Amino acid sequence: MIGQMPRRSVRRWVYNSAPAPTDSGPPVTSALELLAPARNADIAIEAIRHGADAVYIGGPAFGARHGAGNPVAEIERLAAYARRFHARVFITLNTIFRDDELDDARKLAWQVYEAGADALIVQDMGLLELDLPPIQLHASTQCDIRTPEKARFLADVGFSQMVLARELSLAEIGAIRSRVMRSGIQSDGAGDTAPVLEFFIHGALCVAFSGQCYISHAHTGRSANRGECSQACRLPYNLEDAQGRIVAFDKHLLSMKDNDQSANLRALADAGIRSFKIEGRLKDLAYVKNATAHYRQLIDRILDDTPEYARASSGRCTYTFSPRPEKTFNRGATDYFVNGRQPDIGAFDTPKFAGEASGTVTRLGPDWFEVDSEEEFANGDGISYLSRGRKLAGLRINVAKRVGHGQRLFPNEMPEDPEGFKVGTEILRNRDQAFERLLERDSAERRIDISVELGETADGFRLTLRDEDGISAAAEIAHAREAAKNPPRAFAALAENLGKLGGTDFRTTDVKVVLSEAWFLPASTINALRRDAVEQLIAARAAARPRLPRNPPAEPPATYPERELSYLANVLNSRARDFYRKHGVELIADAYEADTTPGEVSLMITKHCLRYSHSLCPKEAKGWVKGVNAEPMVLVNGKERLTLKFDCKACEMHVMGKAKKSRTIAIKAA
Repeated sequence: MIGQMPRRSVRRWVYNSAPAPTDSGPPVTSALELLAPARNADIAIEAIRHGADAVYIGGPAFGARHGAGNPVAEIERLAAYARRFHARVFITLNTIFRDDELDDARKLAWQVYEAGADALIVQDMGLLELDLPPIQLHASTQCDIRTPEKARFLADVGFSQMVLARELSLAEIGAIRSRVMRSGIQSDGAGDTAPVLEFFIHGALCVAFSGQCYISHAHTGRSANRGECSQACRLPYNLEDAQGRIVAFDKHLLSMKDNDQSANLRALADAGIRSFKIEGRLKDLAYVKNATAHYRQLIDRILDDTPEYARASSGRCTYTFSPRPEKTFNRGATDYFVNGRQPDIGAFDTPKFAGEASGTVTRLGPDWFEVDSEEEFANGDGISYLSRGRKLAGLRINVAKRVGHGQRLFPNEMPEDPEGFKVGTEILRNRDQAFERLLERDSAERRIDISVELGETADGFRLTLRDEDGISAAAEIAHAREAAKNPPRAFAALAENLGKLGGTDFRTTDVKVVLSEAWFLPASTINALRRDAVEQLIAARAAARPRLPRNPPAEPPATYPERELSYLANVLNSRARDFYRKHGVELIADAYEADTTPGEVSLMITKHCLRYSHSLCPKEAKGWVKGVNAEPMVLVNGKERLTLKFDCKACEMHVMGKAKKSRTIAIKAA
C-alpha cells in the first residue's frame, strides 16, 4: 500500500509490498536433512541447486566407491558453493585401512577439513586414534548399525551422525532413537549432543548387511570394505536344494529392487530419522537431479505441514521439470523392511534398468511395430522387453509416429526372436528422450527469500536486507535529496528497482520503503546500494555459518557391547585394535581382508531369504514343506557353489564360502 504516516513534525512515507508476517511459529526443534550423493563436484553442486541440504562425496582416496574420487581443489570449490545456502559437504573416508595407509588417511582428513568439508564419513575405528582435525565424524553404512547398543556406543565415542542399516523397521529405528538420546531432542546443529540418525531412502540396495559381505574379496581379491566390490550379488544363479533339485533356474537371486521410501518419509521422521539419504555416488547427473528434486518436494510438504520440523539449509527451489524417479535408473521399487518383511523385494529377472511399463505390442511390420499406449514416445527413446526366459532385451527408437489410438515405432533394428517379441509383448521405456533432455539443461534454481527495506540516514539512504534465516545486513550511500514530482509513482518505481536481485542467490518477498518524503533516486544509485547490501548479506551469512562441532567422547571410555570380535568387525590395522582394547574388547580377530580367516565362513549375511522368496520358509509353510526346509540350499554360478544356511531365530540368511586359493596366493605374492 502507499500512504502517509504521522511522525511528529515530519511526514513519513511508507511503501510495503507485502503484509508483515504475523507469527514466526514455534522455535526450531529438529531439522530434516536431505542428503544427496555426488560422483564429482559438478554433480554435487547440481544436487544442492536441486534442493539437497547436504551432499556426500569422495576425496582423492579411501572412499568406499572405487573410481569416485575427487581432488581436494574440487572439494574446496564445492564447499564454497555449499556455504552460500548453508548446505554441508560430507567426505567419504569409509574404507578399512592397512597400517601403512593410516598416515595418508590422517593427512587427507586435514586437507579436506582445510578445504571446507563439514564432516568425515568413516568406518574404520582406527581413525579415531589418530590426530584428526576438529571435524564431525559420521558413522558409515559399513559400520552395520542394527542395534540400540551399537548405536549408543558410537554416540558415546564421538559420532555426531550415523546411518542406520537399511534393513531396519520403523519400530527398530524408534528403539535406536530412544537409546541414543542424550537430551530432549536430536541435534539440529545448534549445540545439542544427541547424534543425528540417518537412513537411506532411495537407490540401490546391497543385499548384505553393509560391511558384512566378503564374496568379492574371497573370489577376486577386491574388497567391498575397501571400495572395490565386484558385485557378485548381481550375477545369475541356480538355486538347488540338498538333493540337487532346481528350485530356481538362471535368476539374479541376490539382486534386490531399488529402495524407495517416498511413502514412508513422515513415518521415518516420527521414528527419529533426521537425515534422509539418497544412494548413488556412481550415478549420473540426471539420476541425482531427479531423485533430489523428488525428495525435496516431499520433505517440503512435511515441513509445511509440521511446524516442529525445520529446514536444514537455506533457499527454496523451482524446477523446469516434474520429478519422476521411475524415469531414471532403477530396478523397480521396494520399501524393503521398513514396514516388515515383504514378499517381493528381489529384482530376480534382471539387475539392469528395465524401465516403466508403457504399453503392449498390437501389430508387427517389416521394420516397425505398433504399441497400444497412453505414453507419448519420441525419437531416441529406449525400449526394453522381457524375451524368452525372461531375459531383458532392448531397442532404440529411430522414429515414432502417432497412428490412431496407438503409436507406430521404427526401431534401429527389429528383434529377430518371434517368440520373445510378438503381439501382446509388454513394452517398457528405459529412456525417455524428452525427459532426459530436460535434465541435460539447467533444470533448477535455488533462491533465499529476503525482505528489503529502504530508509534514510543523516546524509543519504540505508538499504537493509533480512533473509529467511533472520540474518540481516545493510548498506548506506550519501546522496542529495530531491523531491519526486509524482510521489506514488516514485515509490512504486523504488520498490520495483529494489526488488531486482538478478543473478544473485536471493529472491525478494517483501519490499518496504520508509521515507520522510517521496525522494527521487536514480536507478544507478539504487543499483549501487543494492549491490553493496547484497555483498554485506553474503558476508554476514558466511559469518553466521560456523564449523559443525565434534561431539566429544564420553569419559571414562564407553564399553563396547561385546568382549570378542570376529572377522566381521573388519579390524585391519593396529590402531583399530588399540581403539577396541581401550573400550573393553579382549579378543580381536583379523579382518577377512587380512587373509588369515581359514576355511568356509559366512561370506555374506543378509536379511533377504531365498526360502521366504520361494514360499519355503518353515515359519510360513504348511504341511509337507516343513520337513524339507531345514536342509541347506546351494547357489550355483558356473563352477561356483555357495552354500546357504538359514538362521531362523535371527531371520537371516548366510551365504557360505571360502577364499579361492589362486586369489589368496596371488595377493600374498604381491
